[in-house]
Amino acid sequence: MVPSAHRPSGDALTSPRGALDRAEWERLWQDHWVTPALADTEQEFLTENHSREADRERLARIASEFERGFDQMHDLGPAVTVFGSARFGGATPEYELGVHLGRELAEAGFTVITGGGPGLMEAANRGAFEAGGRSIGCNIVLPHEQSANPYLERFIDFDYFFVRKVMLVKYSSAFVSLPGGFGTLDEMFEAATLIQCRKIGPFPLILLGESYWDGLREFIWDLRDSGAISREDVGFARLLDSPREAVEVILDRIPPAVRAQLVERSV
Repeated sequence: MVPSAHRPSGDALTSPRGALDRAEWERLWQDHWVTPALADTEQEFLTENHSREADRERLARIASEFERGFDQMHDLGPAVTVFGSARFGGATPEYELGVHLGRELAEAGFTVITGGGPGLMEAANRGAFEAGGRSIGCNIVLPHEQSANPYLERFIDFDYFFVRKVMLVKYSSAFVSLPGGFGTLDEMFEAATLIQCRKIGPFPLILLGESYWDGLREFIWDLRDSGAISREDVGFARLLDSPREAVEVILDRIPPAVRAQLVERSV
């Protein structure tokens, strides 16, 4: 990647700290990402021949999961999907930010959709639920995490990540990303890519907690400077600190027909 004014200098990259970071990265790569064997079911899938019948059965399970999601989410009205980490608990400022956001969205008349799990997903659901709004969770079934949080009017369990991501996007007219890790970034960039390619929207995408996202903003400038993205792609999301301002941006940007439904619901 071509260096930019936002990137560390060559001296910084070869500093003792930089060398330690690279060594730790390599150690974790070896210990966590390479050494563990694939689960037996995955090894079987990758090494054995597959019958057409087995593929049809898998396709039927996928189709059934889509159908169940469509059936349970078609009546939500204007909705906003909130992404965020499962790892920020109730004693953190990030959790309070999520509760505040959920409350503001609900008071504006939006249904709040999250991944349905703990942490910041729970926070946004909690804010909506306690404000008397609609609170929906699209929960993913995982071996170690996560169970549905207790602030959901309705939750749908999914086995397939890609089906769940369709549901998080399909029924929303805006997206807000609270602080998070790999899963949050995956979902946020899924929405950004769909908006960029004009497959949806354009709908507002907001990153809430501006200082948390500073590193990402710098990286986006690096992508621009390297030629990996276009100049106009840089401003793909609004970076804000205030949940109320985030809701005001959404209200200003959503289509008039959607805004009219919010008025009707509040009457």
